[in-house]
Amino acid sequence: MMRDHVANIGERGARRRWIGGFVWSIAAAALLVVLIVSSAPRWTRLLLALPIALAAIGFLQAREKT
Repeated sequence: MMRDHVANIGERGARRRWIGGFVWSIAAAALLVVLIVSSAPRWTRLLLALPIALAAIGFLQAREKT
């Protein structure tokens, strides 16, 4: 059964989520640089999963307005 999409946030909420996505993207990039420059073990790059996931959630929520 297909249902019509109903947005549950307005433009202001979508903008906040979009900005959050960019902030988490920048945080992930900064963490990557820190890990590379500090010669941290390769497995520590798994720490990037959290900020990348939060960035993706922010972008997806902004696009779908949910």
